[in-house]
Amino acid sequence: MLGLAERQANTQQQLDSLTENVNRVLARSAILDDVLLELRDSHEEHQRNFEIHQRNFEEHRQDFQEHQRTTNAALQSLEAILLQLTRNHS
Repeated sequence: MLGLAERQANTQQQLDSLTENVNRVLARSAILDDVLLELRDSHEEHQRNFEIHQRNFEEHRQDFQEHQRTTNAALQSLEAILLQLTRNHS
């Protein structure tokens, strides 16, 4: 009878230890799940921001090209006017 009581106490101690380990693992798993959700949300937000920055960059590039074209056209007009003025004064 004494041996059975010792085995039961030992088994209970092992079950308590196992329960403690399982609880610790589950708690860590919950924390990791939260971290993964935050990482996923953060990644999605960074992806959206990147796409916005890409669109903005493309718009700025197009604006710059248009500005460059109009500047070049204005310079050509000024050059033509200057040539005409120098010819008229010669």
